[in-house]
Amino acid sequence: MNSSTSSSREVLVLGAGMVGTCTALELALRGHSVTLVDRREPGRETSYGNAGVIQREAVEPYAFPRDLPTLLTAAWGRRLDIRWQLGGLCASWPQLLRYWWHSAPRRHRSIGQAYASLIAHATSAHQRYIELAGAGELVQRQGLRLIYRQPRRLEAALAESERLRREHGIDFAALDAAALAAAEPALRLPLAGAVHWLDSWSVSDPGALVERYAALFQRSGGRLLRGDADSLSQTRGGGWQVDTEAGRLSAAQAVVALGPWSDACIRRFGYRLPLFPKRGYHRHFSGGATLQLPTLDAERGYVLAPQSRGLRLTTGAEIARLDAPPRLAQIEAAEAEARQLLELGRPVEAEPWLGSRPCSADMKPVIGAAPRHPGLWFNFAHGHQGFTLGPTSAGLLADLMTGRPPLVEAAPFLPARFAPA
Repeated sequence: MNSSTSSSREVLVLGAGMVGTCTALELALRGHSVTLVDRREPGRETSYGNAGVIQREAVEPYAFPRDLPTLLTAAWGRRLDIRWQLGGLCASWPQLLRYWWHSAPRRHRSIGQAYASLIAHATSAHQRYIELAGAGELVQRQGLRLIYRQPRRLEAALAESERLRREHGIDFAALDAAALAAAEPALRLPLAGAVHWLDSWSVSDPGALVERYAALFQRSGGRLLRGDADSLSQTRGGGWQVDTEAGRLSAAQAVVALGPWSDACIRRFGYRLPLFPKRGYHRHFSGGATLQLPTLDAERGYVLAPQSRGLRLTTGAEIARLDAPPRLAQIEAAEAEARQLLELGRPVEAEPWLGSRPCSADMKPVIGAAPRHPGLWFNFAHGHQGFTLGPTSAGLLADLMTGRPPLVEAAPFLPARFAPA
């Protein structure tokens, strides 16, 4: 690719997280000439910092709380699963209001039906890449466990799990207090039991899995370069160009897959989609107890996941500006809760890691053609599930770009679903 000529099969992909790397890989596997551009190595941002779970059970996206007690405790900063900074609320209130509106039960059920169509392919799409990349040793297929402290909360969770199994065909096992204690002997609090989702997978090093996919992309003929996504612009011939360490490169098509930085990129072309970031923190601990499976403390809102660097503690969501300084109260509170649950050990990092999840007001990713710019494509806003949905959304976008019948019904995810500002 150069600044003067470009064929229709040449593509620039901006963003080397899980979603962008999978997009570049899928297009390369289909015979396109692809350059993947990022300011850092693949998988070093949001894709590095998650709990490392490929969540086959996550068939319905996280809804905005609508009951008054939850809203009040969140407003007063008394919840671990959701915290906020005033600047984040001021910046995102229109999107959050739409998020709340879309979370009404009837609308959320409709959104969940579309969302589940993507999640249904999550593990099979990853499996294809895992085999091609030779990354099987990074993946465990033993599921995800949600633990409950109160019997009434466990009873409600089991009823909801039965509904999801009935409607979506995902499997789970119910564990009572004795079964949970036998499965996870390191837990030292008396608990009511757990829901063990059997179809989900976990990864011992999420960033390393993205790196394996990126290496497969390069072996498949793709090119990986450092570059500046802010330099993306249209060429006189109607294509797209971006500045990289190898100079200015052009191609007929470009894909924006920049995660939480996608909004700033597309705004330069006049797109005002209802996007906002949710931030999250993690820290590893070693020298203490460990767990057999990734475990969500469902009543407290944090995850403990055994990984290669130690036991990773990840927080819920923080509503804050993308560039706001860290506020460690959430992860410190999660650590305090986790230390009651098991012997956590010592921190591995001097400071917790901080990253941002890219979210949309209707809880669905944005996948498809930019409405007013031929050759420009979007693949972002996967919320909490970018790591899970990377290969699946890459396949859907590649179908749309190449004119194949789409993997799933594409209309719910197209950028054009949002009315122009």
